[in-house]
Amino acid sequence: MAELYDVAAIGNAIVDVIAPATDDFLAQQSMDKGAMMLVDEARSGALYAAMAPGVETSGGSAANSIAGVASFGGRGAFLGKVADDQLGKVFTHDMRAIGAHFDTPPLLDGKATAVSMINVTPDGERTMSTFLGASTEFASADIDPAVIEAAKIVYLEGYLFDAEAARRAFAKAAGLAHASGRVIALTLSDGFVVERHREGLLGFLETQVDLVFANETELTALFQTDNFDAAVEAMRGKVKLAAVTRSEKGSVIVAGGETFAVPAVPVEKVVDTTGAGDQYAAGFMFGLATGRPLNVCGQLGSLAAAEVISHYGPRPQVSLKDLAASKGL
Repeated sequence: MAELYDVAAIGNAIVDVIAPATDDFLAQQSMDKGAMMLVDEARSGALYAAMAPGVETSGGSAANSIAGVASFGGRGAFLGKVADDQLGKVFTHDMRAIGAHFDTPPLLDGKATAVSMINVTPDGERTMSTFLGASTEFASADIDPAVIEAAKIVYLEGYLFDAEAARRAFAKAAGLAHASGRVIALTLSDGFVVERHREGLLGFLETQVDLVFANETELTALFQTDNFDAAVEAMRGKVKLAAVTRSEKGSVIVAGGETFAVPAVPVEKVVDTTGAGDQYAAGFMFGLATGRPLNVCGQLGSLAAAEVISHYGPRPQVSLKDLAASKGL
């Protein structure tokens, strides 16, 4: 089958509400700074009422990465579940408006479209309270074989490990992708995801995954060590390729016996770290899909991450294609 997409991503379809907050507000709301917490619809509504005025934007980790791939000029597809409600229509419009393929049938009865309340403190750290809603209803039947088989890279969002039906969908997608000779990529998503699903994630990595994205906290949590270098070596033995982000320390790319250290792109002021890992993955996968060397893939990831943390919101506000060209990438 002809390759139609650089990246096809499977993830939670979420609308983000992003607002400034203080550390005191987080304490008052019993939120762990920097973490992603799952909440029910009632808690989500109460938090929305208590938050400062915010910006609403379509989000979700893997969907944000597809937005980044599109901004680089790549071809992306997204598979995820929204409800047949107003926010679901907004999400669908936003994905298609950036040129991404998004055709998953909406949930007609049941839970509302997922919403993530993101409180951003003055240091740029984001604390997320997420109502997963309709996104948890994504199942094997929502996997479109034609999309998976036509993508160079199939990208899976670790957050979906919280739903058993979605894990079965992952297995189906992985089988289709491997049968077509595609690359299977997985992001660990969050330290709490790793703690909840460590054994399942390790098993999935060893048997299904070619490329892993993680940050330093997720990587060390996965292997239950405080030693970053030891965690890197442990990951080297699990997958063919891994890209590990370390905030201002840049990133480390592990490929077989090779290791590449990629510096972070300097940012004048960090405004909001929401989407930094998502955009790093976007840049890296776009580079990989278009045949760039691994160190350049990392540089594209760093460039995209630096752009997104310089403003509110998890998606690029300038053309990453033009930005990369201006840097000779």
